[in-house]
Amino acid sequence: MSLKLNRNTFGNPENKGNLLSREAAMQLFQEWVLNPKLQVHMLQVAHLMKSWAKEKENLDEQEQWMWEMSGLLHDADWDQWPDLHCIKIIEHLESLKIDPDVMHAIASHGPNHFGVDPINNMDKMLFAFDELSGLIHAYSLMRPNGYEAMDIKGVMKRFKEKSFAANVSREEIQDAANRAGILLDDLITFIITHQAAVSTK
Repeated sequence: MSLKLNRNTFGNPENKGNLLSREAAMQLFQEWVLNPKLQVHMLQVAHLMKSWAKEKENLDEQEQWMWEMSGLLHDADWDQWPDLHCIKIIEHLESLKIDPDVMHAIASHGPNHFGVDPINNMDKMLFAFDELSGLIHAYSLMRPNGYEAMDIKGVMKRFKEKSFAANVSREEIQDAANRAGILLDDLITFIITHQAAVSTK
């Protein structure tokens, strides 16, 4: 099954700055994403995106929300329409006249799957957080104390253990870190220190 989007532009530039309200985004999230585990993943990625936008990019609240919203909705169609992954959510957001940057971030969160390369920092960080966030959360679930006292050494041990979270591509994680220009250790540290906030929600 090919998930290639076969295009690199999304939405209308005239809609720059148009975002869903938090209430509307959460309603979409709740209606489209029924799997509790996927809900946790998407909430975690959303939180990481907002935290990075605030702490590392020094963006204002509107731009922080754009990053957060991109994380919140990046897998919105995966649960009920896996054959239309990215296609359905992007078309829906286009119909709502949402900022094209949101659609591009969603479209580029898996360049090997969707055929769209991450270009700006928001794109690159969504790609960087997606798979690694899942691996670290899986690791937290097997630890008695979850995220407490988790360290880089423990994560990297699981990272190198191919049978652990076997569906998570280590190559994509490293590729994403390289594209973002961030050391894998630094990315792991950021996720450990921020992701626990939504680990049980």
